[in-house]
Amino acid sequence: MIEQGPAASADVAVIGAGPCGLFQVFELGLQGMSSLLFDSQARTGGQCRQLYPDKPIYDIPGLPRIDADRLIANLEEQIEPFKPQRVLNQEVVAIKRLDKGEGFQLTTHTGAVYRVRFVVVATGAGAMTPVPLRIPGIEQFLGRSLFYHVEEPRRHQGRRVAVLGGGDSALDWALALQSLAAEVVLVHRSSRLRAAPDTVNRYVALCERGEAQMLQGQVTAYAQDEHGELNALKVQCADGVVRRLDVDDVLVFFGMSPDIRSLRDWQLAMERFQVRVQPDTLETSAEGIFAIGDCNHYPGKRKLILCGFHEAALAAFAIGERAREREIPLEYTTTSPTLHRRLGVAAT
Repeated sequence: MIEQGPAASADVAVIGAGPCGLFQVFELGLQGMSSLLFDSQARTGGQCRQLYPDKPIYDIPGLPRIDADRLIANLEEQIEPFKPQRVLNQEVVAIKRLDKGEGFQLTTHTGAVYRVRFVVVATGAGAMTPVPLRIPGIEQFLGRSLFYHVEEPRRHQGRRVAVLGGGDSALDWALALQSLAAEVVLVHRSSRLRAAPDTVNRYVALCERGEAQMLQGQVTAYAQDEHGELNALKVQCADGVVRRLDVDDVLVFFGMSPDIRSLRDWQLAMERFQVRVQPDTLETSAEGIFAIGDCNHYPGKRKLILCGFHEAALAAFAIGERAREREIPLEYTTTSPTLHRRLGVAAT
């Protein structure tokens, strides 16, 4: 059988396009190294965009407060000088070591093949997939009236929206859509909501004023109109009554399910569910493969975005020195002509 040629190549593959993966691209760019940026989702941002895009983050140095979505947008802008090749909506399913010194061949779930010299795993808790609404047949409405995330809020303008879930994402979007949608109803199996207390209080206040609704119960079935479109949900409520809820759109926020099977398949040494790394280089048990962010483990590890940024810098220096086979002198973006040239900025 003739082996398929690579779709693209670069110095480094960064697997995972969350905040740490994006910053890894930046740090590699400072070292003069090109990147292929992979993610199983259709957009960059990881959990920041999937779970809490409008939530403020308070512990990013120099930024007293920044929304998660804005942080991702800033990181995207920051890496732009280095023109990374983005491979989105593609899950890396295989990493094959080539002959010594030739790096690695990566294969995605679609069969596309890529070639790189080094690999950085930045998958966070793993490839994230939404926990589905488990009602037979309802997936036929996916993308029309059933959604697991909100890409364009105005898509729901003037429509009757049911928001399923009781966490931060569900409450945040129920609040955000209240002024756009014709009607918003939050459906949660419990009376106890798991979102931030201020968010819960704001939504409860809307319900008390009759500007929003909340049902305690579980969706058990759906109904269709004469054209076969979704137009109602049946909710088994806590009081034992089955209620019909007329809807146009259903937004499901039951959380994200991490999948770490790929990490195990790549035969990296693990510490429980994290990849074991050297804390000074972030290299895994496999030479040439590094891991940063929430997916890794070393003594004293803290799962914070700012710690992942630090790890990205250390990994970039380690990769740069491995590639050049010499120690890299420390340069500063404030004064280095080399870094200014790579960043495309004029020296001051």
